[in-house]
Amino acid sequence: MSKKIVIVGGVAGGASAAARARRLDEEAQIIIFERDSFISFANCGLPYHIGGEIKERSALLVQTPESMKARFNLDVRIHSEVIAIDTAEKTVTVRNVTDGTEYSESYDDLVLSPGSNPIVPPIPGVDSSSVFTLRNIPDMDKIIQKINIEAPRSAVVVGGGYIGIEMAEALIHRGIETTMVELADQIMPPMDPEMAVPLHQEMRRAGVRLKLKDAVSAIEETGEGLELTMSSGTVIKTDMLVMAIGVKPEVSLAKQAGLALGERGGIKVDKHMRTSAPGVWAVGDAIEVTHFVTGSAAHIPLAGPANRQGRIVADNILGIPSEYKDTLGTGVCKVFNLTAASTGASEKQLNAEGISYEKIYVHGADHAGYYPGATQINLKLVFDPKSGLIFGAQAIGPKGVDKRIDVLATAIRARLTVFDLEEFELCYAPPFGSAKDVVNQAGFVASNVIRGEHEICHTADLESGDMVLLDVRNPTELGVLGTIEQAINIPVNNLRDNLERLPKDKTIAIFCAVGLRGYVAYRLLKQLGYKVKNVTGGYTTYQMVKRIGQ
Repeated sequence: MSKKIVIVGGVAGGASAAARARRLDEEAQIIIFERDSFISFANCGLPYHIGGEIKERSALLVQTPESMKARFNLDVRIHSEVIAIDTAEKTVTVRNVTDGTEYSESYDDLVLSPGSNPIVPPIPGVDSSSVFTLRNIPDMDKIIQKINIEAPRSAVVVGGGYIGIEMAEALIHRGIETTMVELADQIMPPMDPEMAVPLHQEMRRAGVRLKLKDAVSAIEETGEGLELTMSSGTVIKTDMLVMAIGVKPEVSLAKQAGLALGERGGIKVDKHMRTSAPGVWAVGDAIEVTHFVTGSAAHIPLAGPANRQGRIVADNILGIPSEYKDTLGTGVCKVFNLTAASTGASEKQLNAEGISYEKIYVHGADHAGYYPGATQINLKLVFDPKSGLIFGAQAIGPKGVDKRIDVLATAIRARLTVFDLEEFELCYAPPFGSAKDVVNQAGFVASNVIRGEHEICHTADLESGDMVLLDVRNPTELGVLGTIEQAINIPVNNLRDNLERLPKDKTIAIFCAVGLRGYVAYRLLKQLGYKVKNVTGGYTTYQMVKRIGQ
């Protein structure tokens, strides 16, 4: 007897589950309930249509009910909201949102893919028609209508995550003066604070006003737009506001059904995507996952994992044992002319979990420096200080960032170590990479640290004042970029002729621009009996750390 599979919600997880189920079983009865008009759309593309990069709205419509019916023979019911689940009787109650009628539908297996909801803080005035969120196509249409009809001159984006950054860029592209408000001391929360510093600089260069460590406490409509009262006491006047604080799992239906929820508030599932109720499965933004690196519960609302979870659910329902093997949280974001990407655990996550780690920074070119157009990639790697197991990586730069983070995400998934990174054979030709890729360089540095061939220190270690600072850059670089106060300047090529200027009874902290010349100096002085350490990432990292929160 064929199975009857009912799916609540489309887009990534639900639509993937439906399509996979049909490919596995032509006889199964598959019903998708979707309360909105759109069953499968590119929600990650919404800001880019607002900003004009994606010209046609229709390009965002991945599938329609008609195309899903034609290709997969799916019973797609839009404008149909599932409002209750009876897990004992294995039925759902469905409401037609256009006329309010209700009916019951049975199931053999039920897949929940309700997604997540934008977080909207309960502040006065937040229900204004000039306050927007962005989660679906109707949300996008409202923002575009506001821009096209009222031609706002100014906008405020609250929240500096993926959606907030993408919306700020879209508004700037539309010629709207844009302010971003972020409660934390940084934008892009998955990144560590120092890695967000170049993003702050890029946002400001592009014309975005950043207000960090501040929040909107009240919104008032005036005859000329909105007046925002900030927690700092300042007032911002604007024509429109976009709330992009983040999202929370949509679990109202799960609660009604008595399904177990996890500590992060999402639906609790096992590795097969089963919930606590027999025959009920869940995928996507609504569920809680396990972080691949830390092993802790996490809510990671990303399209890639949701799609894979949908496939796994279909496999298990139709007799193919499949497991979801946790989430790395690999993500990437366009920040005007920069790309920011990360994978695995950040330093702040490891600190919160009490996991011991070491970190290194490398700043290398995206391709051979002698080939025109080379740009710098800032890469941070965190790893186990004993085994070298890679915990996480973050990178920022104009080009080639996604390529490196994808390589490192693969390495983490395969549980490789920094020693393996030394051996990676990656694509090389002058227009595309370097003979020693940035990923290889990170492996060299981290491996040398573990082997004891390279003692490093960090910017925070310099604050005690116990170490002698040695700047091995050329004097012309100091004139342009500055240096660390009280540092001795001896260019690396002149070290052998100036050894008398360096004490042997104190530890010397060496730095250059990015760490390479510092390492050369370290090896020289170490072999001559000096107590030395190299500042990882050099003066570039030092400046990033010192500018945290700016």
